[in-house]
Amino acid sequence: MPNPRLANRYAKSLVDLAAEKNQLDTVYADMKYLQAVCKASRDFVNLLKSPVIKSDQKNNILSAVTKGKVSDLTAAFNVLLVKKGRESDLPEIAVAFIDLYNEIKGIHRVKITTAVPVSEELKQSIQSKVQGAQKLGSIELETVVDEKLIGGFVLEFNNKLVDASILRDLKDIKKQFSQNLFVQNMR
Repeated sequence: MPNPRLANRYAKSLVDLAAEKNQLDTVYADMKYLQAVCKASRDFVNLLKSPVIKSDQKNNILSAVTKGKVSDLTAAFNVLLVKKGRESDLPEIAVAFIDLYNEIKGIHRVKITTAVPVSEELKQSIQSKVQGAQKLGSIELETVVDEKLIGGFVLEFNNKLVDASILRDLKDIKKQFSQNLFVQNMR
């Protein structure tokens, strides 16, 4: 069960400890790695959430997956999570940590969804347009491909949504046809 409050508390504690030890950027890279592992492997997340698997086995598996890829601070944090029985919240804690890091560094997350993959040249253009229009500092651009859009794009940033997709236009037209007021007046 998602627990954003708990995830934010653990992430805040890790941010404070990492900042105190001057390892904030290192731990950020570790959390990006853990987030990528959790997104890539549904089995890994299920393993962390499984009540059947014992905590020492989870600790061994987690350390095997992260050995040599994360810092000692992050490894110790993972051991603490398993010890406290909070390993199932690791994906949420990683996301909360990344959000806190972005807030501290003034990095804004922008997500663009298109029907076809976007070239690097177009990514740079979009990034500069959004920075100029919204007067944002640094931008972390995430691209997603969703063929259902048919064409156009959907841009999400700072709890704002710009939907310039053909799918949206088609839905608007369908809605207009279903609410056609002129048909009733002709009878």
